[in-house]
Amino acid sequence: MINDNRSPRPILSIEGLTTGFSTDFGTITAVNGLDLHLEPSQTIALVGESGCGKSVTALSIMRLIPSPPGKITSGKVFFNGRDLIPLTEKEMQKIRGEQISMIFQEPMTSLNPVFTIGEQISEVFRYHRNMKRSELKEQSIEILKQVGIPSPDRRYYDYPHQLSGGMRQRVMIAMALALSPRIMIADEPTTALDVTIQASILDLMEKIKEERAMSIIVITHDLSIVKNFASKISVMYAGRIVEDALVDRLFKTPLHPYTVGLLKSIPSHDNRLKRLYSIPGNVPKLFDLPPGCSFNPRCPEKMKRCVRDEPPMFFTQENHAVRCWLYDK
Repeated sequence: MINDNRSPRPILSIEGLTTGFSTDFGTITAVNGLDLHLEPSQTIALVGESGCGKSVTALSIMRLIPSPPGKITSGKVFFNGRDLIPLTEKEMQKIRGEQISMIFQEPMTSLNPVFTIGEQISEVFRYHRNMKRSELKEQSIEILKQVGIPSPDRRYYDYPHQLSGGMRQRVMIAMALALSPRIMIADEPTTALDVTIQASILDLMEKIKEERAMSIIVITHDLSIVKNFASKISVMYAGRIVEDALVDRLFKTPLHPYTVGLLKSIPSHDNRLKRLYSIPGNVPKLFDLPPGCSFNPRCPEKMKRCVRDEPPMFFTQENHAVRCWLYDK
């Protein structure tokens, strides 16, 4: 969305990405005209409630949308200046893992329960590097060591169910980092983990990012976990980015009523005795979006125009954009 001309050339540039799915209710648009720019060594957080299109965005970048029923209907995804959308499946297989990797949601279901941890990590090296058996084991144990797995030579022979949630997540990170990709997409990397483990996983990702000069897109519904992790936040709602800003600016001066609601719903020590705030209503069904602004049925700032016309992006100041009629000058 925001791309400062003084900044380095984006390593990933998404322009007008639209992804739809054929359903019994007709075609629904899960991602609608999305723009996003990721710079080298930058961390961007894609934030929003479940069902707003975050994971579909990630799968679209990786060209992993199941077809049918899904299809990328328009837009471009430039990686190092090369559009990924028209590439063949064989060409994309050389990009996935090698250049762009992804940590999928819930490692217990993402890891195969019938294969050992070592076998699953070795498969990455076997497919992309064509190593000998002895080299596969050596490299797999080394990457387990790098992500902080204790006794990696023993854990190599463990099955996923023998590891804790935090350990399984580290294994997923190890698989994503195995080939030293330029970009890592982390889809809800701290879901179902306690606060201490969440912090350790984010610290690990930040440490590896700095060591490898890697860029990260982290997908989450929890704004609080990315405050000290990401440099920029893009807030999504009903398939669109509704606010895009640097982290400090977004937390200090949120503009979109949806972003304001998300920030108010974060628990804090100051209001621990008060009832936790929740945004009224529910995320609209994508096959039955309201006219005008998709957030208008839940918005405390709703105007007549909001029900009639869909707002464009307004740039209120440098590096801050918002999709809301309140900021139409």
